[in-house]
Amino acid sequence: MENRTSGATAVRPRTAHVINDRPWLDPALDQAMNAVRDRYFRFGAHVLAESRGDPEVRSLRVEALARAAVGWSRGIEALLAEDAGNPDLWLWLGRTRVEEAWAIRPDGRARAVQAAGFTAYGKLMASAREPLMTAAELLPDDAVPWEAMLWYALGLDLDRAEKDALWERVYARCPTLYAGHVARVVTLSPQWGGMPEEMFDFARVAMSTATREDPRAALIPLAYFEDFAQARSGLIRNGSSSWFSTEECRDVAVAARGWFEGPRPHPRTIEAHNLFGAAFHLADARRPARQHLLRTFGRPSNLPWSYLGGDAAHHYVKACKHLNVILT
Repeated sequence: MENRTSGATAVRPRTAHVINDRPWLDPALDQAMNAVRDRYFRFGAHVLAESRGDPEVRSLRVEALARAAVGWSRGIEALLAEDAGNPDLWLWLGRTRVEEAWAIRPDGRARAVQAAGFTAYGKLMASAREPLMTAAELLPDDAVPWEAMLWYALGLDLDRAEKDALWERVYARCPTLYAGHVARVVTLSPQWGGMPEEMFDFARVAMSTATREDPRAALIPLAYFEDFAQARSGLIRNGSSSWFSTEECRDVAVAARGWFEGPRPHPRTIEAHNLFGAAFHLADARRPARQHLLRTFGRPSNLPWSYLGGDAAHHYVKACKHLNVILT
């Protein structure tokens, strides 16, 4: 791990401010997010329809648009009333209901006193199944509805066999889908009933089969964060900076060296840089941390910063200041 130096050179990203939870360089998606938050849903539907031929872009856009529409899924239902055969709208509606359910999920530690909350959460999550299955039927080769079903299955704590079957459907349609692999890592993680060995084995196999331009190398730091979320959850709250041992940092460094953006960055490139940047920051490996955070362009992603508890953007900004990555 790199030692701290008092004379670190400041690094200035091209962005002048933090753009929270928009870890992409997709101007059309930025515009669509703004439109949906202004309750103009047609533009969101148009941008999603444009992505039909690219599962990576489609996966990113529906996830983002669903989060923008949380609490306003009736706007999508109104469009469906006019165009009931539109697979994009069914996909968007189903993923939005998944996100709406996660947004109201009660704290698991308070289940005994929040039975009503869990009932509402379960009912809303269950309502996502029909629109997602309809989207899958309308576009049988589309992996993205099945990817959304992975989060549905996780949220309802379905049997492992059901989760495995859903993953197989994603993999059969798009074996490299980044977001599908993220959902699978989380599904296999110890905090969701899995085993660390299986989770890390999955991440390593995915990384080993990826091309250099494929950001699935970032599944390695993701797996560590998932492991830490349960095994070492008190570290950051207690002020410890030792989330990563020397050996674990070396493991992340090997993964990072195996990935190269290439001339045409992957839609999830910034998300991957956030994962590597946060991991190196918590390992106190300053130089690689700065290099990766510089390439986030002021756009933090929810994962991994939310693992630190509280506001994700706050932890991102704090890390950038600590590393002299200037955001203003």
